[in-house]
This record gives sequence, structure tokens and C-alpha cells, in this order.
Amino acid sequence: MEWKLMEQMQQPDYVPLTIEELGESLHLGKAQMGELEAIVEECLQSGTLVRLKGNRYCLPKDADLITGVIRFRQSGSAMIHPVITPGQPTFEPVWVRAEDTWVAMHEDRVVARMIRETKKPKWKKYARRSVDDPDRKTAKVIRILKRARDTVTGTLASTKFFHYVIPDDPRLIHDIIVGDPADSPAGEKAKVNDKVVVRLHEWKQRHVNPEGEIIEVLGETHTPMAEYRSILHKFGLSPEFPECVDFELKDIPDQIDDAVLKQRKDFRNVFTLTIDPDDAKDFDDALSLEYLEGGDLRIGVHIADVSHYVRPGSALDKEAKKRGNSTYLVGTVIPMLPERLSNGLCSLVEDQDRLVKSVEFHFSKQGKLKGHRFFNGVIRSRKRLTYGQALAFMRGLSSDAIRAMPMPPSHQTGNTGKPVADLSDAEMDAIRKALKSLWSIASGLREARMRKGSLDLDMPEVKIYVDPNGYADRIVKQESDESHQLVEEWMLLANQTVAKDLKGAQLALVYRVHDKPDDEKLVELTDHYATFGVQVGDLSNRKEVVKMLQRIQKHPQEHTLKVQFLRSLKQACYRSTPDGHYGLSMDNYTHFTSPIRRYADLIVHRVFDTYLRKKGFSTAPLDEAVAFSASQMASIAEHLSITESRSSEAERETVKTKLMEFFEKDLSRPVRTPYDAIVTDIKNHGMFVELTDSMAFGLVHISTMGDDLYGLDRDGVSLVGRRTGKVYRVGQKIEVIVERVDRFKRQIDFRIHEGKAKSPESSASVDSSGKNAKRDLRKRRNS
Repeated sequence: MEWKLMEQMQQPDYVPLTIEELGESLHLGKAQMGELEAIVEECLQSGTLVRLKGNRYCLPKDADLITGVIRFRQSGSAMIHPVITPGQPTFEPVWVRAEDTWVAMHEDRVVARMIRETKKPKWKKYARRSVDDPDRKTAKVIRILKRARDTVTGTLASTKFFHYVIPDDPRLIHDIIVGDPADSPAGEKAKVNDKVVVRLHEWKQRHVNPEGEIIEVLGETHTPMAEYRSILHKFGLSPEFPECVDFELKDIPDQIDDAVLKQRKDFRNVFTLTIDPDDAKDFDDALSLEYLEGGDLRIGVHIADVSHYVRPGSALDKEAKKRGNSTYLVGTVIPMLPERLSNGLCSLVEDQDRLVKSVEFHFSKQGKLKGHRFFNGVIRSRKRLTYGQALAFMRGLSSDAIRAMPMPPSHQTGNTGKPVADLSDAEMDAIRKALKSLWSIASGLREARMRKGSLDLDMPEVKIYVDPNGYADRIVKQESDESHQLVEEWMLLANQTVAKDLKGAQLALVYRVHDKPDDEKLVELTDHYATFGVQVGDLSNRKEVVKMLQRIQKHPQEHTLKVQFLRSLKQACYRSTPDGHYGLSMDNYTHFTSPIRRYADLIVHRVFDTYLRKKGFSTAPLDEAVAFSASQMASIAEHLSITESRSSEAERETVKTKLMEFFEKDLSRPVRTPYDAIVTDIKNHGMFVELTDSMAFGLVHISTMGDDLYGLDRDGVSLVGRRTGKVYRVGQKIEVIVERVDRFKRQIDFRIHEGKAKSPESSASVDSSGKNAKRDLRKRRNS
């Protein structure tokens, strides 16, 4: 009925109608009117319909209205991201002035009236004229459809007359007025500078601040525990599991039953290892290697068999589905599964028997894939390697040098494994040989994938490590080196192989989908790249995209340009249809390799078992198969896309928090640490920089540049010193120190480390640009 309703309202001659009139136009009987009322109410809440005076209904655009989610900036202005109406074209976000946001808060769902922007000329004699600018879209909020939140976390502060809470999120631009903390319902009474949770009251008047009451005290603000608890509350995360889950865990035996082992392929005597980050809490995947006659290789990709322990419909299963995935905060993890499974029975830890789903590949001596097979199996990992250790083996470091490498701190990882220093020469040689063989095939797979148009989107990542008290201790920039690429290629091959075979068996599945980018976004990106001197072809052509990525690898602002390209792409998501993966250039792709931390992979494992039964494989489970319909898969996929997005935002938030914590600590040192940085943008109030090691962003304000008076050049792309002619431009390398950290605005400011400005060009080119700048300034004064 909703489809018929939308079709009716999209007719060119439609005029707003009441519920009764809509029922008549749709030829509905009395029994169907209740359903119509429910649909209309649901559409009002979602924003696809609006109600006018006289209880008449229409599409928002027909009344010059827009519905959508409002997202604020720290300045107070906002953008409304319109609701997508079925059958209607999509619209660009619409700008809202700060004074036109009414009582909306960040991420509320709102109704706004479109305003035609008029621009007044600056010249007095034309002051009464107004020039219409039809391209300028603005709006004014007139109604709140749904609040994004009913609670807020923030820091308690006070004046002489009242208490208030400063929200953690700087996009919540209004402080929250609260009563005396002594009268709050929170068990522990809050003190000024405590992190608290506030329940919001209804806010109706913009000229007064919103009000609320303190319902929970999280601890002293900006301490690791308070920040951690704040993020848990904000994103609805919990490290604890319900009692019913704990009750089920008690029935799971610590040892694998012999009857279970007899139904599985035994890989325990096959050389197997894991490669993971230093701070890995759980171990989803392992690789095995067998040398066959004639030089062929049999390589196994073994994935933790979570489905053996988490049964459909169980309390464990319902809680895992609700969470959707594990959330990796800095220094800790909010697991999808209880620790006894995630770090214990399911985790492929060293020197323990573990149940797995296995994809076994057969390669010729020349590296050609000859076939593959699926199994339920059991493995016993010989060694838990970190990426750093694996890379050392792959790059030919001596055994003594590798033995001298530090072990991961026990408080940072779920399992350290046997110290490498304790390995014999024979064990070291076996690991070295295995990694060489695995990489010889994986590197060929990677080259073939790139030739087919897969995009090289590898980006350096920042890893923040904490001390035993939870404070940010060190920041490490991690490149995607050969050790990461080795693991990635085998996981990609397993994911793709499982997707193709299960699709071929016509089984409902959750696919990992990455849609093609919008052409408009790519055109905007082309124009933007041109301002950096990067000329690209038609980016709707994949070959041109590949060329562009190769070209920007040599650009001094490679990271910034790559980030901008990534932002022009659509977000990958889960879907029940195999709609392809743009980034990987694959028609069929799924997630199979991380079931400890992703519910999508657990679902795929259950379908994998159904496939084994359907094909009559000997390791197929004996219990009854789980049947999924296409509609069930669609619902699961939609839910998992939402939980994934929530976790990603929480992870970004914790990284921001720990970065500020790290740099704030630097302010207390007698001598501040200098950091290499690159100028990413120039404004009239200063320049934005990115630190090359931590990839932290910040502003060098023009007021801190005390050696000269700096101003924009005539093109607005450089800052030029009036007296010295010194130039700072986009792409220039400089050295900075921390100037200020604002934990409330989430901003880091830097200043130039005196005498340490660098240029990407030679010193001659710097002198030349300085002379040119002086000449330009003389011309401007003479004119």
C-alpha cells in the first residue's frame, strides 16, 4: 500500500488530501483505512511525507519543504541531508544558517522550509537592490520530527548562579542547564569537572538553553576511564553480556569432543601459523602450507568456526546479532562474543586445538590455481607471529636479529605466543620457508588483481598504544607492507571463492557490496585535483582511476589526495544481492574470514555448512541445516550495515580522544617535541597541517607566526611574509610543536618550530618564490 500511496502523490495533478480523501482515491475499504493511517504516520516520522494545515498530506517538495537529518558545524550553522523518497530523485544537502536552526540538535530528523537566497550588493548605491541567486539553497527549520538522542554526555561546570554541562560533541553547540548536582537522581553526586550523563528535557524555545538532569556520573573528565565510559554510553556499547548469555556459556565444554573431531578434516600435523597485529585480542584466521610432489603447493585458509559454538536462536546468537560486530576502541575491545569464546575457545591461539572452516587451495609450481576444496576442520597453530616479526622473516633478517625483537606487551594483546627468542634454528627456518612460499603466491595474486582493475587503496594507519593505566603512550604509523599484503591476499581469495560457490549453489547469502561512485562526485574530484596540479582523465573509466592513483603516489600530498578520493566513493555495505565490489573490481564478494568479530561472517559460515550438506561433503555437520530466505538476508544485511557504521564512528571518536590526550601530555614537557608536518590548506587566519607520523591534523594560527606579518597572496594559495618575503604554501614540509589542545572543541593547534621551515623544492626555488612574492607586494602597493 505504501508504494501505491507514493505513486498517487507523485502524480503531476496531485493536490494535498486528507486521510479520508486518500482512502477514497486509492479505493480502500473501511478495513484498510487503519493500515493507511499507520503507513501515513510512519511516513511522517521518516520524513517522506509532511502534514499541512487541515490535516492534508503531500510530499515535502510539493509544499516547498525539505525533510532530513540535520548535521551541525561548530559555528552553529548546519546542513540538512534530505530523506530519500522512493521513486524521487535524490537532492543535495541544504544549508541552514545558525539563526534558522530553531531548537534542532545535531542529527535530529527535521522539517525545514526552503528559502530563496538573495544577495545584496556591497555598494551603497545598490543597497536597496537584491539579486536573486537561484543556485543558493537555504532552509529554515520549522519542526522536529524525531530527536536523535534523549541523553548527552559532557563535563559539569558552574557559574555563581547555576550549573551547566558542556557536551562532549562540539556539534551540540548549546550548553545544557542542569539543577544542583546534590539534587540529581544519580547515585554518586557529581562535582564540577566530572564527566556526566544528562537526560534532556523537552526544548521548545531557542532563546534559552536546553535543560536536563544529571542521571549518571562517569568520573573525572578527560581521564581514560571517564572517556571510555562516555563513548560506551554515546554509542550504546556494553562490555558486559546478559545473564542468559553467561548461563549458556557454562554449558560449552573446554575441550573438543572426539566425536566432533571424527567429523572433520585433521590439519593438526600440517604447518600452520597466524599473523596479526601486536595488540590483537582475538585470532580469526590462520594459514597452512604443504609441499606436494612436483613442486606444487597446498595452502589452507583456516577460519575460526564460531558457528559450532553459537547456535541459531540461542541467547549467544541473539546478542551477537544485536551487536553486529566487535568495536575496537584504542587499548580495548567491545567484543561481539564473550571473552571465553572470542579470546578463548574460538580464537586460533598458538599450540591449541581449534575448530575451523577451511578453504584449501592447490597451486602449481608456477603459481597457477589448479582447484580448491571446502572443509570443516581442526588445526593447531605452530606460531603466533606479529606483522613486524613476519616482515622481518620476509625481508631476510637474521634469526638472531628476529629473536632480539621485543614481544608484544601482555596487557595489549589476547595472546603473546611463545617468545621468538625461544625458537630453535629449525623452527625459525620452517617459518622463513613457509612465509617465502606463501608470499610467492600471494604477490602473484596481488599483481593479477591489480591488472584486472582492483584499486590500490592501501593507506597508512595510525596505531595508538596505551600504558597499563590507559593513557596514550605512543603513536605508530603502520604502512601496508608485504606482511599485511600477504594476509590480505589470502583472505580476499577465500572471501571471493566462497561467495562464487555459494552463489552458484543458489543459496541466500550476505554479500559485501561497494557501489560505483556518482559521476558528479568524480567530476568534482577532477576539478579539485586540478588545483593541486594533478591532471586526470575521465574517472568514470576504471583505467583512468588506476592511472590517477599511480600518479598521486609521487605527489607530496599523496595521503591528502587519496583521502579525498576515498571520500568521493560510496560506503561499502552489506546486501543480500551480489551487486559487486567497485574497489576490488569483483562481481562476487562476501565476508567469510572474521566470524569472531563480524556477525556477517557467522551467517556466511552457516550457509557454508548448508553448501557442504547440499554437495554431500564428508565434513558437513550432522545437525539440521539452517535455511535463510532472501528477505531474511536482506533484513540481516541492513541491520549489520547500521551496526558497522556505529562501531566505525565509535572507533574514530576514541582515536580523536587519544590523539588529544597524547599531544596534551606534550604540553607539560619542559621542551616540546618537534614534529614533521606538511601544509594541507592555506587560509587567511593560518594554515592547516598534517603530521607525517601520527597523521594528526591541526592549525598553525597566523598569530603564532611572530617573525613577520603574513598575508594571503593574490591567488589565495600561499601565506607571504611582508618583510622577509618568506612563503608557506600547500605541500610544503615544515616542523611544528604543539601550541594548544582544546579537549572540548576537539582541536589541536600547532606553531612553527623556529628556524625549521622546509620546502619540497630546492633552496633556489624558495628564494625565487620569495623574490616573486616581494615583487607582487611591490606591484600591489604601487597600484
